Amino acid sequence: MSAIQTEVTIKELYNLEQTAAKPLLEKLTYPWEALPLIGDFIMELGETLNEEEYEKRGENVWIHKSATVFDSAYIAGPCIIGAGTEVRQCAFIRGNALVGENCVIGNSTELKNVIIFNTVQVPHYNYVGDSILGYKSHMGAGSITSNVKSDKTLVHVKGNDFDIATGMKKFGVMLGDNVEVGCNSVLNPGTVVGKNSNIYPLSRVRGYVMPNSIYKAQDDIVRKK
Repeated sequence: MSAIQTEVTIKELYNLEQTAAKPLLEKLTYPWEALPLIGDFIMELGETLNEEEYEKRGENVWIHKSATVFDSAYIAGPCIIGAGTEVRQCAFIRGNALVGENCVIGNSTELKNVIIFNTVQVPHYNYVGDSILGYKSHMGAGSITSNVKSDKTLVHVKGNDFDIATGMKKFGVMLGDNVEVGCNSVLNPGTVVGKNSNIYPLSRVRGYVMPNSIYKAQDDIVRKK
């Protein structure tokens, strides 16, 4: 594995102490390898949760008793909502969603087949599908993940000098820890954003963005000083 490929591994992107998915992710190399496994992992984890801390609502939905879920939110299982998390009005959680502690799942935000680390915010009109969002990452209002290519071909993760075939048709984005995504940005299939990077508003992002970067456009990415 080359050095640049190493930078898109779980080890480089995430602090696994900040997710209940640690037992799943620590066995894998690349984060997208977890996508087909999320549902089964949630089912197994849910059955082990402390009943004094978590309430089981409906079929295979576990919600921490300190979480706030508005009446108009829709949550399908399998799903786990962590402590202190707020699921706001008209949120639409379609299943296979592992949401961490102290997160914000905002009004009209849609989640599907995701791992959301602790302290993540997707607070306004976001779509996050077939994706993993790292610790303290934030998606600005209207920013979305696009998880299927327009030509329906399999997704590759591409950088300046590498091309990794994932074998997956559905693959949104892997956001590293502390990534800030500007409002109304589109993160195209196979996007991987390294830790501590910022994406400008109205961006169209594709491929690999190095850690500690500021993404202004595809041909204008600068390193933070």
